[in-house]
Amino acid sequence: MKLTGGQAAVKALEIENTSHVFGLIGSATMELFDALYSSETITFIGVRDERTGTHMADGFARASGKPGVILAGQNGPGATNLVTGLAQAKAAFSPVISLAGALSTEHLYRDAFQEVDQEALFKSITKKSWTVPSAERVPELMREAFRTALAPRRGPVHLNLPRNVLSATAEISEMQHPEQYRPLTPAAASDDTVKTTAKKLVTAKQPIILVGGAIKNTEAYEIVLDLAEQLHCPIVSAPGHGDAIPFSHPLNAGQMGPRGNIVASRLAKEADVILALGTRLGFNSTFYSYDNINAKADIIQVEHEPTAIGRHFPVSLGILADAPVFAQQLGQTISAMQKRCQADAWCTTFQAERSAYLEKRDADAIDYAFNKDLQRDFIQPSGLFKALRSALPTDAAITMDAGTLCLQATDNLNYHQPKSLFTPLDFGLVGFSFACGLGVKLAMPERPVISFMGDGGFGMTVSELSTAVDYGINTVTIVMNNGSWGAEKAYQRDFFGGRYIGADITSPPFDKLAELYGAKGYAVDRLDTLPDVLNAALSCGKPAVIDISVDPAALYSFRRDSFTHRAKE
Repeated sequence: MKLTGGQAAVKALEIENTSHVFGLIGSATMELFDALYSSETITFIGVRDERTGTHMADGFARASGKPGVILAGQNGPGATNLVTGLAQAKAAFSPVISLAGALSTEHLYRDAFQEVDQEALFKSITKKSWTVPSAERVPELMREAFRTALAPRRGPVHLNLPRNVLSATAEISEMQHPEQYRPLTPAAASDDTVKTTAKKLVTAKQPIILVGGAIKNTEAYEIVLDLAEQLHCPIVSAPGHGDAIPFSHPLNAGQMGPRGNIVASRLAKEADVILALGTRLGFNSTFYSYDNINAKADIIQVEHEPTAIGRHFPVSLGILADAPVFAQQLGQTISAMQKRCQADAWCTTFQAERSAYLEKRDADAIDYAFNKDLQRDFIQPSGLFKALRSALPTDAAITMDAGTLCLQATDNLNYHQPKSLFTPLDFGLVGFSFACGLGVKLAMPERPVISFMGDGGFGMTVSELSTAVDYGINTVTIVMNNGSWGAEKAYQRDFFGGRYIGADITSPPFDKLAELYGAKGYAVDRLDTLPDVLNAALSCGKPAVIDISVDPAALYSFRRDSFTHRAKE
């Protein structure tokens, strides 16, 4: 085939069965955009900012299990705008393929217009960063980008495409298909390893199964449930993966750790055997402290990335294998043994505590409180979350931002099926949720997608309402509006004597702003109207924004551990 570099890049995307490309047009990549125009299988989604476009690609990748593709059409500023989104994707192990225009090779190192060392720029926030040297090598390096992004542990990659490479014409040999250069069979463990693990579990008295992204992202919950039922063993989730196991299952304890619920967190602190399936036991789960995990527990960690095993906590067994495959092997072995762990009392106690916790969560919820500074009643977070637990569709996919209200919401909502919760995870990014939700919706068009944000985060990314309207991406965004950067204001209140600086913000009425963009807007200041408003937003046939007034005084300091030096005696 005789193709330009731009045509070869698009052909490579088509061979990878790419259905969507997110991007912002730029003069550096006009050859590639022209080739996209001719594609019959790729839908281009034009975004308003490369950062938020990367969040869309990230959400699409997590929801679909396929790489999300973001294209920065312009070198220099177009490329630098990708940085935050790619750093976020790396922290979430999300397979994002980032493509950016680049200077013509003859202009390198001459302080040319919009010149920046893009290869070096992205090196620390991706798995790998390359520059394509010639049109002939476009298919090879596109192939390498997909292979690297999808290899364990998954993550983003970045490819620079110089102007002259995209415009040059080359003879391109027949391109390879994915099955010709990517392994398809996940790794299993040896029979001896499986038997050793089985013996440890069936002799345990207080075991837990701790599931992370490897179980959630592969939707392997049925395998884990089968194993847990055989053992009669509680399942806890790493933070941000509370949807790995359906909420209603009686062995599901929910999310553990400093930001999890008290029942799941207690289980992790008291377990004698912890079977960690596809989780790093990282910061959000443990704060790297035995305050959040039993120091005496036998940890059996199953990971397909060898450097993750025993990195933060010593393990009694470190198993290099695909977590769902290993869980299935283990279930079959324990079934053949016809034994289960000696944990009936432990499990019965947990289930009683879990039931009591859920009842108390509803009973203690406060709908409204009088704010003396503003002289009016405001909705309280606990009342809002209680109302949402009843009002949200059970098949909803929910995206979260960082920030105090979204952190509270994460374990206060119920997730009824896998791939229902998408969060910034360890990057803690404000301004992620709305754009991520647009990508999730394109990957899961049959499911309602509801994005939660604070007013500050939504203000950062509101321009993507144009993208949502232009392409008919009908998500619902719930803005929990408290007029502040809530997490920081809480720290200033609790540890800095109420010396507020930069914490209070003003915003236009987001419901009215949404209408100006061509979306639907709703305002809520009474919880009894929320179910009808949410139903209307979900059925309106447009992107929708619900602006909810939340008490500005209802603040919570999550990272109290960071300010112990300022705590009063």
